[in-house]
Amino acid sequence: MPLEQFLPANLFAAFLIFARIGAAMMLLPGFGEAYVLQRYRLLLALLIAALLTPVLGPSLPPLPASPARLVVMVGGEVMVGVFIGTVARMMVAALETAGMVVSLQLSLSAAVMFNPMADGQSPLPAALYSMLGVVLIFVTDLHHLLLRAAVDSYVLFHPGALLPVGDLSNTIAHVAAGSFRLGIEMAAPFIVLGIVFFCALGIVARLVPQLQVLFIAQPLQIMGGLFLFAAVLVSGMRWFLEAFAQQMSLFSG
Repeated sequence: MPLEQFLPANLFAAFLIFARIGAAMMLLPGFGEAYVLQRYRLLLALLIAALLTPVLGPSLPPLPASPARLVVMVGGEVMVGVFIGTVARMMVAALETAGMVVSLQLSLSAAVMFNPMADGQSPLPAALYSMLGVVLIFVTDLHHLLLRAAVDSYVLFHPGALLPVGDLSNTIAHVAAGSFRLGIEMAAPFIVLGIVFFCALGIVARLVPQLQVLFIAQPLQIMGGLFLFAAVLVSGMRWFLEAFAQQMSLFSG
């Protein structure tokens, strides 16, 4: 192949791969957080695109003749990358949901701190769940599964082909529902504890009217919740990691 044909073909392949990988990198947990500098994310996406170009380049479509076709093709690649990153981000959002429910049950909603995962203020349990979840994703090498999902997505969504917009929308809806359900399931022991505690508190208030239950309710609620938190934290995070790995492995078949 002459050099004047070799360079445009390979540059187009690298650019097409970068469009999908770069869009995913902006949203993937850990890689796309607000505290990660954009230049680092851009550099990582460029390096991954350069590594994948010799592997995926032969299977990519040729450079289109019309600018409109080029814009449509690049837009489709960006949409696929955003879809992959959104699915991963929604699964991590289950930790924020669980933390919010736990903070309500422990009366810690007013105790907030800066959450780097959400780039804002969050209750203490929500911030702990979010940061611990992202750390465990990297400690257990599940971030390799994120990168593999981005690479294996070329089997599911071939560049240049018409995207199944309806299937993508249904998947996003199911992932959002599954993420909320996972968060509620992780916080289920605290919901049960809250129901039992307040029922018992109501019975005590009826049996001993002279007792000021409001003065002893919150310390007991926080103390019991912290003991339960220590007891179920490991199993809850293991449950999250299994669900996260199962969801992301769907991109790899």
